[in-house]
Amino acid sequence: MINNKTLQKWISEMADLCQPEAIVWIDGSEGQKKALEKEAVASGEIVRLDEKKWPGCFYHRTATNDVARTEHLTYICTSKKEDAGPTNNWMEPAEAYRKAGAYFKGSMRGRTMYVIPFAMGPLGSPFTKIGIELTDSIYVVLNMLIMTRAGKDVLEHLGESDNFTRGLHSKGDLDIEKRLILHFPEDNTIWSVGSGYGGNVLLGKKCLSLRIASWLGRQEGWLAEHMLIMGVENPEGRIDYIAAAFPSACGKTNLAMLIPPEHLQKKGYKVWTVGDDIAWIRRGEDGRLWALNPETGFFGVAPGTNSRTNPNALATIRRNTIFTNVLLTGDGDVWWENGEGEPPAEGIAWDGRPWKPGMVDESGNYIHGAHPNSRFTAPITQCPIISPEWDNPKGVPLTAIVFGGRRSHLAPLVYEAFNWRHGVYVGATMASEVTAAQYGKQGKVRRDPMAMLPFCGYNMADYFSYWLEFGRTLPNPPKIFHVNWFRKDEKGCFLWPGFGDNLRVLNWIIERAHGRASAVKTPIGFVPTPDAIDMTGLDISEDTVKELFAVDPGDWLEELAGHRIFFEQFGARLPSEILKEYHALLERLSINEAAAG
Repeated sequence: MINNKTLQKWISEMADLCQPEAIVWIDGSEGQKKALEKEAVASGEIVRLDEKKWPGCFYHRTATNDVARTEHLTYICTSKKEDAGPTNNWMEPAEAYRKAGAYFKGSMRGRTMYVIPFAMGPLGSPFTKIGIELTDSIYVVLNMLIMTRAGKDVLEHLGESDNFTRGLHSKGDLDIEKRLILHFPEDNTIWSVGSGYGGNVLLGKKCLSLRIASWLGRQEGWLAEHMLIMGVENPEGRIDYIAAAFPSACGKTNLAMLIPPEHLQKKGYKVWTVGDDIAWIRRGEDGRLWALNPETGFFGVAPGTNSRTNPNALATIRRNTIFTNVLLTGDGDVWWENGEGEPPAEGIAWDGRPWKPGMVDESGNYIHGAHPNSRFTAPITQCPIISPEWDNPKGVPLTAIVFGGRRSHLAPLVYEAFNWRHGVYVGATMASEVTAAQYGKQGKVRRDPMAMLPFCGYNMADYFSYWLEFGRTLPNPPKIFHVNWFRKDEKGCFLWPGFGDNLRVLNWIIERAHGRASAVKTPIGFVPTPDAIDMTGLDISEDTVKELFAVDPGDWLEELAGHRIFFEQFGARLPSEILKEYHALLERLSINEAAAG
């Protein structure tokens, strides 16, 4: 099956380290997949769900100490610590190999090592990267078969080349004290041990597609970004594509699968999903930026997914889906909080314990049936509005790049950056107010530049520099915007309805990018004029519209203090252009506040 000497040698070395009982190559065939499903069901690794309710679907439960990405155990292992930067955990490569090697030693005794050849992006595309993941988890294999292009076609495309990402994963004994997720960008290598949770072990996803790919992209002249890609088709049939970055809990997947409000549907507007999580972006021969989603599936959060928030996601996951850490019922059904329908009378919760509605712990806190980070893994082609261009080897041309965050009072509904450099500053200062449930201090602002803070594979100051450099060479760069769906009034009520109505804002963004929609200049950027966004059918007063678009210089001057504190950690490595944008914004706000006073 394989004549690649480099690959053979590496697999032999990893097998000597992990000592598996057998080695099985994943060929991508339906027959092998069915056999693996049957084996995993027999061992209890997965549970087959009711075929009538959930055809082709399975349930999996991770260890209770292994339910999310473990950022504090995730490392960038570069020769120089400064190349990893202050926002990444760093470990010297030799020490990382030594430490993880001790955990890997003999970790696959009595188990099978599965060899997964996979491609991120369509085979033959200039975007595409090939990886090989070695794992002792059938759950990982089945997820990778959904999330990536995997099998013998990838091996044939690789041929005898040594240009592939080397990924080694073992569950080990799932001991959090022996858990490490290590990235060696200089070696194009990923090691993950001690975890079974998707974000730590599906090595094609965040590990390769963002952390390693961001490093490779800087070397090779492209961008790897934590962005959705969507197309908006207007009544004339023109489709504009948008890439958008949002921190967690900002409705990224919902936006990628948006259903237009009835008013715009009747006019003929449509939305097309290209991807909900990752965008690889390259310069096109036409001077524009072209973006591609390298994945073939969705690895989405289940709680909160329902027919109101995201009916397209709900339709996508009805078959051939793997559910992780949701509630499982005795009759082969699954359920999650803020999902569809009433909770079942009883079931087995995400932690394996019996569950009934209304259960509380000793402190009176609600006991979740599904873990708040419970997941679904579903094929992208099952999305009802999947774009015909989603796997175009060229990608799709970008009209606009959008950054966003969750801010109760500061940021207007939408504004446009003055130019590329200012847009990079807007992305570099992205932030969200986190909820009490997430981080324990409601309203606390968490900086997450370009939504890449946990995923940038090198020094973030260099990342800002690269974005600036990248834009300087573009003859026709897309416009950059910022959105905030979460502004509230004095009573704490949201001013904007969100969900499908966000298309109204996207339409203004697209029209601005084409030089048509009206706007007013403010210290932070161009904000829509009161009549620039189509509000037909919305019960929103003129005063509310004014509040949605308001820019308070005093509030923004306070915000700038947070910008400065965040940037200080990068020291002299921070690009001077970022500091120039900071001082220019400070001057504009100060002048504006003085004029208002």
